[in-house]
Amino acid sequence: MNNRKFILIFALILSLAIVLGACGGADEDAASSGDDTDESEATEGESSDYTAALVTDEGGVDDKSFNQSSWEGLQAWGEEHGLAEGEGYDYAQSNEASDYLPNLTRLVRNDFDLVFGIGFLLEDAVSQIAEQNPDTDFAIVDTVVDAPNVASITFAEHEGSFLAGVAAALKTNTDRIGFVGGVDSDLINKFETGFIAGVKSINPDIEVDAQYVGDFSSSDDGKLIATRMYNDGADIIYHSAGAAGNGVFAQAKDLKQNDPEREIWVIGVDRDQHEEGAIGDHNVTFTSMVKRVDTSVQQVSNLGLNGEFPGGEVLEFGLEDEGVSIATTNEEALTDDILTEVEDWEERIKNGDVEVPQTHDELESYLETL
Repeated sequence: MNNRKFILIFALILSLAIVLGACGGADEDAASSGDDTDESEATEGESSDYTAALVTDEGGVDDKSFNQSSWEGLQAWGEEHGLAEGEGYDYAQSNEASDYLPNLTRLVRNDFDLVFGIGFLLEDAVSQIAEQNPDTDFAIVDTVVDAPNVASITFAEHEGSFLAGVAAALKTNTDRIGFVGGVDSDLINKFETGFIAGVKSINPDIEVDAQYVGDFSSSDDGKLIATRMYNDGADIIYHSAGAAGNGVFAQAKDLKQNDPEREIWVIGVDRDQHEEGAIGDHNVTFTSMVKRVDTSVQQVSNLGLNGEFPGGEVLEFGLEDEGVSIATTNEEALTDDILTEVEDWEERIKNGDVEVPQTHDELESYLETL
């Protein structure tokens, strides 16, 4: 009897152990299955195989300005996601306008998921390639292409240029300032008119000489224009000329080397061009109108990677979201009193108290109010 009780009790314990073990195994399997599902969904959401490339405008990927800033943004994006240059991200360099469409076509054929056109001069080429490849994401910088698979990235260049003009007006000793543009176009006119409005808001009597190179690549022509302006008494030149603006820096540095005591300045564009102004113990870069093309390229690439590509949308980056600003690297030149005045005007623009002109007609109307 005792043996029977013992056997019965043992059988019950064994049965209970088997049931509990089965339940535990089921729970572990369920937990394991849940983890695998989450991991799979996370991997799919990250779209780690999403790739991006860009086609430069004239001036090259190392133009120390617009193209270079765009490429730096794409490089940062690629490095952020552990992608390899040439496979996960890449660029194609355009030396002339006839290179735009072939470069875009090559990148599409290389199966890049997102292809950027850097600069408004690529508008026609991007429009054409986007229509031919509706399943590829495209983005263009500095103009608008109305297509469902194209994101248009724009900036409030006139706002940043206005602040650069305020700073220049407070810095000049000769009351003569220059502006050197690349191609005379609606886009570069925004830089020019915003800059002149900023200068004149401080002192309407300051003379601003505005001239255009005709392209974004001829450094020699940029240097020639800068030579004339500095010889005519300008002590500050703001350039929006891409690689052609390197000629402005070259002339300013030549003058500074020959006469270290001379007050001679350049205002850079698109990225902080402080390094380009170094000449011995001096630096001719007063400030730069920084346009965050790099971060915009990185942000749009991340949107595409996350399945949120803003096709058909126009994105504008301005003062409010730090899409444009002026560099404060040269603290000796951009003094605290100048910076304080610039910040005051910045707040007025953000608050809507100042509407910065974007065209020559708007500039004319604005100047009438001063």
